[in-house]
Amino acid sequence: MAVEKKQRSDPAQAPRPAGRSRLVQGLERLVHERTRLGIVSSLAVADSLSFAELKATLGISDGNLSSHARKLEDAGYIACEKQFSGRKPLTTYKLTTDGRKALARYLTHMEALIEATRES
Repeated sequence: MAVEKKQRSDPAQAPRPAGRSRLVQGLERLVHERTRLGIVSSLAVADSLSFAELKATLGISDGNLSSHARKLEDAGYIACEKQFSGRKPLTTYKLTTDGRKALARYLTHMEALIEATRES
């Protein structure tokens, strides 16, 4: 006797109601996380920032910054350069063109959500 397994539906594939939820669906999720948004936003207004500057600006731990920066770097949103300043390692980050575009998409989506909320 064969037992049929129920296939779980993928929430990403589930139909979504129209309207505001469509705006949320297009949200740039990688940038939406608070720490990553802080990193990308900080780099958007500076040519580059060192690891220490980002850490101090965001008030987060080394591990937290490293983890989130790696995700943004893997996505191609930030570039990391490692060098030495004297005998000390110096890591600097820059926002890439793709990162700037991702931030612009994110801001556009957030503005649309705010506008939709004001209209209701």
